[in-house]
Amino acid sequence: MSVILDLNSDLGEGFGVWQLGDDMALLSIVTSANVACGFHGGDPTIMRRVCAEAISRDVSIGAHVGYRDLAGFGRRAMDIEPDRLADDVLYQLAALDGIARSEGGRVRYVKPHGALYNRTVTDPAQAGAVVAAVSAYDPSLPMLGLPGSQLLRQADEVGLKTVREAFADRGYQSDGSLAKRGSPGALVTDPTMVAKRCVKMATTGQVTAVDGGTVAVRARSLCVHGDTPGAVELARQVRTALQDAGVQLSTFS
Repeated sequence: MSVILDLNSDLGEGFGVWQLGDDMALLSIVTSANVACGFHGGDPTIMRRVCAEAISRDVSIGAHVGYRDLAGFGRRAMDIEPDRLADDVLYQLAALDGIARSEGGRVRYVKPHGALYNRTVTDPAQAGAVVAAVSAYDPSLPMLGLPGSQLLRQADEVGLKTVREAFADRGYQSDGSLAKRGSPGALVTDPTMVAKRCVKMATTGQVTAVDGGTVAVRARSLCVHGDTPGAVELARQVRTALQDAGVQLSTFS
């Protein structure tokens, strides 16, 4: 039986005159685009441009919702009351979906960003707030997240479709969590190495942890961060290596 994988990337994370990553190049490689919704990065003009290009290339649009933290790029831990967090997620999701619809498309799934993503792995209150917002807006939207996380567990409990994600360019701890940014092995940037580990994840469901151990990684979607150094070449080599290994690339949504 052939393996089917989605290849996603975080896009639209510039702001005003500041550009982060090569969105247009990555949209020619990935099958799903996690589009920043203005809170950790992105602005209405960028959101519209990325949505229009994604729709023209038949790339699925996902709402990449995060903490209201432009200065910290959404990577700073924040304590927000669950009700307020749910409102923030709902605001971002509705804004991106409105822009996507104006271009003839729509948001197809939701994925938290940065610190919110990491927090929803273990924090039931924060995970519940994200799930509540998505359920209130459109319960048909899939939730993309880390296998075994509170986020996917709670989403599954309320009937949302859940999609397990693995990371091409991030190091794993032996417990299956992501290595903290800034720690040894947290970021993997060598394209050849990344491509090999992606093929291993796709074909064996395993990845080598930063401590040398083996971690089980069964995922439907594989992420290449748009702000990783050399992201375009990295994503291109990952796509080529997966296809050469017989993996079919197709969006889950």
